[in-house]
Amino acid sequence: MMLFTAMAIAILQISLPVSAQSVSVAMPENAHAKSYGDGWECDIGFRDEDEMCLPIVVPQNAYQTNRTYGAGWECIHGFKSDGNTACAEVIIPEGGYLDPSGQRWFCLRGFQRVGEECLEVVLPRNAYLIEGIYGSEWACKRGYEAIGEGCSAIVVPENAYLNVSKYGQPWSCERGFIEEARQCVAVAVPVNAYFDDAPYGAGWKCDRGYAAIDGRCEAIDLPENAHLDRTGNRWECHRNYQKYKKSCVLSN
Repeated sequence: MMLFTAMAIAILQISLPVSAQSVSVAMPENAHAKSYGDGWECDIGFRDEDEMCLPIVVPQNAYQTNRTYGAGWECIHGFKSDGNTACAEVIIPEGGYLDPSGQRWFCLRGFQRVGEECLEVVLPRNAYLIEGIYGSEWACKRGYEAIGEGCSAIVVPENAYLNVSKYGQPWSCERGFIEEARQCVAVAVPVNAYFDDAPYGAGWKCDRGYAAIDGRCEAIDLPENAHLDRTGNRWECHRNYQKYKKSCVLSN
């Protein structure tokens, strides 16, 4: 019995400092105990400052949010926070409009943002309005290209047509023609070849079994133990053979 009493006293002595440390600080005015855990928090409309709950000062052109986080207030529509202490009016320039958020403005169609202004877009002849990052911009109509501050007619050479590419050459050669020195010249297809409309190359390819040599197509002389490759315009050795000069020799 005495041993049990001594152990109880020892446990009590050890736990006393912890209990003393867990004594909560006195709850200030305009506060309440937290719903979860220990401690307290300020009532709605008050904020903790140096262990005191002071009333939130709502600036002019703002309203109280009734939230326990954040500043406790937000600016009304048409105003935005200025340094988290006041609400400044959103100044909308001529040619602009207030964003639905009530805190930003954008330029109307036909105007472009330049600094804090909306300047009217000067539309050149043969151009139309498009929407850009900072408001309206302009682009040239089909058949015209932007040169300086205007739209100039695209000179399309004979045997060519306008393409839809926004970059690079605005025209392409008709089928059967190839570009040379900004002109479209007819492709001269040699014997044993066919027209090839790839955007690169000579504009023609040799038939299967023929190889391109000096602008013509010559028949491929297949050595023994060889066959045409996948392109049909070169040869390669059968399996277990390797190429040696113009012949195929056993690998082992």
